[in-house]
Amino acid sequence: MKRSIIVLCALLGAAPVLGQEKTSDQATEEGRQQNTRLARDGALTTKVHTALMNNVGLNTLRRINVDSDNGVVTLKGVVDSEETKKRAEEVTRRVSGVSQVKNELSVKGG
Repeated sequence: MKRSIIVLCALLGAAPVLGQEKTSDQATEEGRQQNTRLARDGALTTKVHTALMNNVGLNTLRRINVDSDNGVVTLKGVVDSEETKKRAEEVTRRVSGVSQVKNELSVKGG
């Protein structure tokens, strides 16, 4: 009888942990969703780079780092003027798929 109670207590104690395990289908779906999001972020980064290159100029492209995370685009780097900084943000905002722009560009000598 004591042995049964101990085993029962051990099983009940492990029940919350056992209930939290993911099935392989759940893990696969989560991985698929994450891969899709990462692919979208990569495509958005490429679209922003292309827009900047076409509108701001190739010279600036080398100095502007673009990072995308779920539609939020962060611009980092150094540009020549406040006007270029503003223009880079405006161009980025017009890219399809951009929901927010974080402009962390700094102006050279500023």
